[in-house]
Amino acid sequence: MHAPSLHGLYAITDSTLLDNGRLLPFCEAALRGGVRILQYRDKSGDAEKRLREAGELHSLCAKHGARLIINDDLPLAERLGCDLHLGQEDGSLAEARQRLGQQAIIGATCHHQLQLARQAVEQGASYIAFGRFYASQTKPGEVLADTSLLQQARELGKPVVAIGGITLDNAAPLIAAGADMIAVIHALFAAPSPAEVERRANAFTQLFS
Repeated sequence: MHAPSLHGLYAITDSTLLDNGRLLPFCEAALRGGVRILQYRDKSGDAEKRLREAGELHSLCAKHGARLIINDDLPLAERLGCDLHLGQEDGSLAEARQRLGQQAIIGATCHHQLQLARQAVEQGASYIAFGRFYASQTKPGEVLADTSLLQQARELGKPVVAIGGITLDNAAPLIAAGADMIAVIHALFAAPSPAEVERRANAFTQLFS
């Protein structure tokens, strides 16, 4: 049985979309709209800013019964007692599991390769993420994954995340093919207001019911 939190809309922050004071109100709106997994993704070298923002988001997630996942920063996740997502080049899953403990959610990027997912599961991943499935603004030009991959990945017994260019118009086939979660950045946060973010989050969440 999958953990109840590893299902539904998986929101990922973007430091450009959520600058100028938008990070907290837009993320809280997403949480109100049904997000239960929020990934803090900030590639800047500003460690103080990352610690402050991640700490504030951690409190918000706790308030809404959601989990905060830190992208590619094990020391920050360890310091805040948060969950973690690791890309293929971003450190050892086995080490992260050892340092964060058995209760932590630790996700792994598997691109479009089942073999990477198998390895991630063996090393202690809580969920496996595949993509991109559609043209993406965040990572343009990457190889597109095929929906059959989601079906095959389910046999590994871990929750499956689909990512990459997902919108309200194209998410349903991915869910039908076996995605437990859909990860969304632009289609959620490229919005004019918190109210619109909440509306979009709610619409994505409805796709799972």
